[in-house]
Amino acid sequence: MSLQVLWDAPIAVRVHVYTVLPAFVLGTWMLFLSRKGSALHRTVGRVYAVLMLLTCGAAIFIHVLNPNGWLGLSFVHLFILSTLFGVISGLRAAGRGDVGGHRRAMIVTYVSGLIVAGGFTLMPGRLMHALVFGH
Repeated sequence: MSLQVLWDAPIAVRVHVYTVLPAFVLGTWMLFLSRKGSALHRTVGRVYAVLMLLTCGAAIFIHVLNPNGWLGLSFVHLFILSTLFGVISGLRAAGRGDVGGHRRAMIVTYVSGLIVAGGFTLMPGRLMHALVFGH
């Protein structure tokens, strides 16, 4: 594994990686290990939400898959919309005290925005594939 691939990447890619990796760690902890509803869960949840929103902001400027397409967007950019919708819906549900709605929104956001979208980054030819597998 060589971090040189990351250092050589465009700034949008680096910001995306620097925000999504801690979001993944925090999201995993929140989903599987945290005590739901505790002050720590709420505080870490706010940090997670900000990281996910920053991740989406950076992702808008990543045009590796379709650089010559409409605005450089590709099918992967649809995960930006689902993540934004999920984070905002989850926060609104939590604010209303709708625990079930909050849980559903956060699980869908975690799975689609981190697991599925993250899986695409491990495909051959992508930066994370090169970073993790060294090819």
